[in-house]
Amino acid sequence: MSGPGKKVVDVAFKASKNIDWEGMAKLLVSDEARKEFATLRRTFDEVNSTLQTKFSQEPEPIDWEYYRKGIGSRLVDMYKEAYENVEIPKFVDTVTPQYKPKFDALLVELKEAEEKSLKESERLEKEIAEVQELKQKISTMTADEYFEKHPELKKKFDDEMRNDYWGY
Repeated sequence: MSGPGKKVVDVAFKASKNIDWEGMAKLLVSDEARKEFATLRRTFDEVNSTLQTKFSQEPEPIDWEYYRKGIGSRLVDMYKEAYENVEIPKFVDTVTPQYKPKFDALLVELKEAEEKSLKESERLEKEIAEVQELKQKISTMTADEYFEKHPELKKKFDDEMRNDYWGY
């Protein structure tokens, strides 16, 4: 096989080798997402299989002599000439250039969101570590030790006592 069909088959085959299905499956949380993912994978495999079988084979050559014997050479020669003059137009991709900038912008946005998410995860991890430490020390901690770590609370309580506000 040659031409655009072969290129499509080659690209599909290479794409299927580069997909980390197991890695993506580990990221799914809900059962509904797992079902949708399984459907996506099954559909991808079916399309890929169709591309591998249907479009990777060369068409069988036409036995013009067989038809000449049964129909006649003038008519067969006419069909043969018409068949050989058929030109399949080349595919011109006009859609990708329209969406490539949008896709690139989404990738940039994705990277920014990923960085933001990682920073937030680090902050939350630190906060969890602080809470775990506080949980272990709380039974033996004095108020001064607690207010040393949380000066804003000490200021708030001092202001409330100074203003004679006791929370009633």
